[in-house]
Amino acid sequence: MPSEDLRVNAPASSPSPRRVAVAGASGRMGRMLVEAVLASDDLQLAGALDVPGSPALGTDAGAFLGRSTGVRITDDLRAGLGNAQVLIDFTRPEGTLAHLAACRELGVQMVIGTTGFSDAQKAQIAESAKTAAIVMAPNMSVGVNVTFKLLEMAARALATGYDIEVIEAHHRHKVDAPSGTALKMGEVIADALGRDLKDCAVYAREGVTGERDPSTIGFATIRGGDIVGDHTVLFAGIGERIEISHKSSSRAGYAQGSLRAVRFLADRPAGLFDMFDVLKLR
Repeated sequence: MPSEDLRVNAPASSPSPRRVAVAGASGRMGRMLVEAVLASDDLQLAGALDVPGSPALGTDAGAFLGRSTGVRITDDLRAGLGNAQVLIDFTRPEGTLAHLAACRELGVQMVIGTTGFSDAQKAQIAESAKTAAIVMAPNMSVGVNVTFKLLEMAARALATGYDIEVIEAHHRHKVDAPSGTALKMGEVIADALGRDLKDCAVYAREGVTGERDPSTIGFATIRGGDIVGDHTVLFAGIGERIEISHKSSSRAGYAQGSLRAVRFLADRPAGLFDMFDVLKLR
């Protein structure tokens, strides 16, 4: 058979792995992300960032797994992002915005799981998305985002006669409250009801509060131990209660959802997306 035919019939080569950098690489979530990227067949670890002064600086990003990846953890943004196509960032708002500026300069996409942004900071990210592709979500878990969809459906069906409360619990180290996921749940419900969460949210109750305003959405926050993340929305009516819950037993779900977001961005030059876009839940 002619050699040309052999070339024509040969299987197409698989696409090159997407090159991924991880921010906060020595933290709890960062390590979970590094491990998930290393375990993936279609992604490659290309950078690992951490804050100045971190004892992990200069060490191999896979050392905690007993692996040598050739990727050293660095606080130099240009070095950490220089070979990356996309950065996964679960850090703090100020750090994420600094990473965002570097990513814009270097043409690196972002998957942002950081929470606690102010409205002004969110606007800054939205402005950056006009020229860069970004997935930003308060929770990257596939299960949590399916829960958001269920809440949207429930809120429409239970629009009258039901009081709505959002209860969330996280580990003692979490610095923002309510959690970004709880706030997103409130936003999803408020949108479904035709309300603005800013006008109907109640974040604290103490003393003589009077009767509950049926148009409000209440929030309760629990912090303790090593709780990864529990969220429950209670629709309390007369004679019945409906509870929609999601409970995380590890951060693996957040990591796997983040990798799906990385893949989603592969052919997108710009735009601000969320996990509803990634999972086709709209």
